[in-house]
Amino acid sequence: MDKVLVLGSGMVARPLIRYLLDKGFQLTIASNTPDRAEAMIDGHPRALSLCWEATDKAKLNELVASNQVTVSLLPWTMHLMVAEYCLKHRKHLVTTSYVKPEMKVLDQAVKNAGLIFLNEAGLDPGIDHMSAKRIIDGIHERGGAVLEFYSICGALPAPEAADNPFHYKFSWSPKGVIMAGNNDATYLRHGNIVRVPSSNLFKNPMKIEFPRLGILEVYPNRDSLAYREVYGIPETRTLYRGTFRYEGWCEIMDYMKHLNLLSSEEIDMTGMTYADLINRQLSVSGSQFETHQPSRHDNTTAPLHHGATSLRHHAISWLGFFDNIPMNRTIDSPFEVTSNLMISKMTIRPEERDMVVMQHTFIAAYSDGHKEVVRSRMLDFGIPGGDTAIARTVALPAAIAVEMILKGEIINPGVHIPVIPEIYTPILVQLENMGIKMEEEFGLPLSEIIA
Repeated sequence: MDKVLVLGSGMVARPLIRYLLDKGFQLTIASNTPDRAEAMIDGHPRALSLCWEATDKAKLNELVASNQVTVSLLPWTMHLMVAEYCLKHRKHLVTTSYVKPEMKVLDQAVKNAGLIFLNEAGLDPGIDHMSAKRIIDGIHERGGAVLEFYSICGALPAPEAADNPFHYKFSWSPKGVIMAGNNDATYLRHGNIVRVPSSNLFKNPMKIEFPRLGILEVYPNRDSLAYREVYGIPETRTLYRGTFRYEGWCEIMDYMKHLNLLSSEEIDMTGMTYADLINRQLSVSGSQFETHQPSRHDNTTAPLHHGATSLRHHAISWLGFFDNIPMNRTIDSPFEVTSNLMISKMTIRPEERDMVVMQHTFIAAYSDGHKEVVRSRMLDFGIPGGDTAIARTVALPAAIAVEMILKGEIINPGVHIPVIPEIYTPILVQLENMGIKMEEEFGLPLSEIIA
C-alpha cells in the first residue's frame, strides 16, 4: 500500500487528508497539533497522527524514509529542509508554497534521482497557474499572442460574514496574510515596468466589479515580471498579478503601515497599554491625532478631532488600540501586537462561510488582425461547519497531484510548478468534477479589459 507523509495539520489540511484516505492511501500526519490531526482523521484505520516538532530532524529523517511521498504543509521556510531529506531517501515531494531559488537549485539532482518535487500546487500559487496556462496554451495553439494579462485572486469572508470594519476574516495562515502587507510589488503595464515599494502597496487600488459581489479593490501581488517566462508569454505588454479585497481594506492597511503597526522592529513595551502603543506610533509617524485621558470609569482612549469617524480610525479603535488595557509584553514588535489583535477578532467562525474569488483577464491578438478579451472567473464558497473554500482550493490540487505521482501519471522528473499540460490538465478536470471550476468566456469585446 502506498504511504503518504503529511507534515502539518493547519487550517487547510483536512480536505487533502480526507481525499487521500478516500483514494485508499495510508497516511501519517506529523504535526505539533496532534489533537487537530486526530479530528481530521476521525478514527480512520489507514491514518496515524503523531506529535512532531520541526526541530526534530532525526524523526523527520525516519518519517520521510518510510513513505513514498511527503506533503509539506509547513511554513515555506521549512520546505528546503524537507526537500533535502526527500532527496536523500529518493522520495517525492509536494508543497503548496512558492518555489524558492534554493529549491530550484535541486532540479538536476531531483531529475537524476527520478523524483518529482512539485511546488505551488495549491490555490495561489496553484489553480491560478493552471487555469491561466490552459488559456495561454490555447491562445498560442490558435496562432495568437497574449498582449495583456491580469490575474487576481483573494480569499475573503462571504458577504454576510464580512461584518467588521476591515470586511475581512482569516480562513488561512493569519500571520502570513498580514506579513504579505510588507511586500514590495512589481508588474508590467503597457510595456512599462512599475515598481511599488511596500510603503505604497495599498495606495491607489484598482476597482473591479465581480458578479454577485459588487465592487472589489485590488492591489498588486509580489513580482509579476517573472511570470512572462513561467507562463511562456514574452510577447505580453501587460502582466499584473493582484489580490482581491473588499473596499476599505487598502485604506485601513495603508494607515496601519503609516503608523508602522506592521513593523517587525522590536521595541520595549514593558508596562505599556494598547493606547500607549498607538500614541507612541502616532508620535513616531508624525501624525496628528488627539486623544482624551480616560476617567476612572472609562477604559478607552477615544479620538476627538476631525476624522474620528473615518473608516481607518474606526478600524484601529475596533481592534482595541485605544484601550487602556495592559499588553503584558516586554521586548516585542508592533507586527506581533497587531497581528495577534487581528487574529483574536477576525478569525472566521465555523458557522460562517468564506469564499475564494479568482479572475484572469487577457487580450489575445491573432494573425488575421482580430483581437478578443478572454476572461476566466471562479467564485467558490466554503461550507459552514465543514471545509472552508480556501482549504478546499489549496489542499485538493495538492492531493490530486499526490495521487497522480503515486499512479505514475507525472513522468517528467525534476523540480516543477504545475504549468505543463501533463500536470495541469488532469488536476483541473478532477477539480471541476468536485465543483471547483473556472468559468471561461471567449470572444469578449476589448471594452471588457481591465482599465
